[in-house]
Amino acid sequence: MTAQSLTEPELVMPAKGALLPGGLHVRRAIPQARRRMVGPFIFLDEMGPAELVAPKSADVLAHPHIGLSTLTYLFAGEGLHKDSLGSVQRILPGEVNWMAAGGGIVHAEFMRGGGAGNLHGLQFWVAHPDGAEERDPSFTHYDADATRSGGEGGVHWTLISGSLWGERTDIQVTSPLFLVEARLEAGAVLELPAEYDERAVYVLSGEAVAGTTGLKSGDVALLPRRGTVPVVAREDARVILFGGDPLGSPRHIRWNFVSSSKDRLAQAAEDWRQRRFPRIPGEDRYIPLPGDGNAPVFYP
Repeated sequence: MTAQSLTEPELVMPAKGALLPGGLHVRRAIPQARRRMVGPFIFLDEMGPAELVAPKSADVLAHPHIGLSTLTYLFAGEGLHKDSLGSVQRILPGEVNWMAAGGGIVHAEFMRGGGAGNLHGLQFWVAHPDGAEERDPSFTHYDADATRSGGEGGVHWTLISGSLWGERTDIQVTSPLFLVEARLEAGAVLELPAEYDERAVYVLSGEAVAGTTGLKSGDVALLPRRGTVPVVAREDARVILFGGDPLGSPRHIRWNFVSSSKDRLAQAAEDWRQRRFPRIPGEDRYIPLPGDGNAPVFYP
């Protein structure tokens, strides 16, 4: 294998567009048919950027999860998280909400524009590792000082979770991983070391080059398992770097559920249909199972 082949992406995919309630546009980088996971990451949505001037909002009403942690991170705007543990937590740019679903949790998310009406952020799903899929659910909010930042030579990066470059955040993760936001001035170079088996680059804005492969806004590139990969900005660019070590067994996904067992996914779906999941205090509407109806409904 040549040195050049070590620095080339194995796969480049454009993110898929979709609309959230309230007309908020999202780009979904993973999962896709050509690649379902990167390390323990099984889902990445970029929300916005969008203008949500009050009273306009993007609300995702009560819905369930199993087998995964959600990580929410905002660049602009604000959100309000509520869950069936009784958590009620506001999130602002630079902060992190980490919710571990374990054997089952229900949450709702209410997104608003910031002072200028702008909303922009990310949500990841991180699959629980083997032996911890049915752990007790939990929710933790982290202020911005739980992350780590640095940079030089036209690069500024924020390590949002996990560890990389000898740095480690205060955020308690469930398996080896890294998640970085980086802003690169035109011509700047950021080197992504081979600390993990699976790595990816997602371009939020601008254009960049991974190895010698050009990437534009909305592209996600799956990188080789070995070799340091240079990421070069063709113009001012903003990128997300993420990945980790793969889990021991494959994961399946059905709606908002993740599990190594397809039978467990079917059970979770029926539990939601029969309203066996716990409820969020004070929330009387929920999203039905796909196929059971399109509009949110009221609890009986």
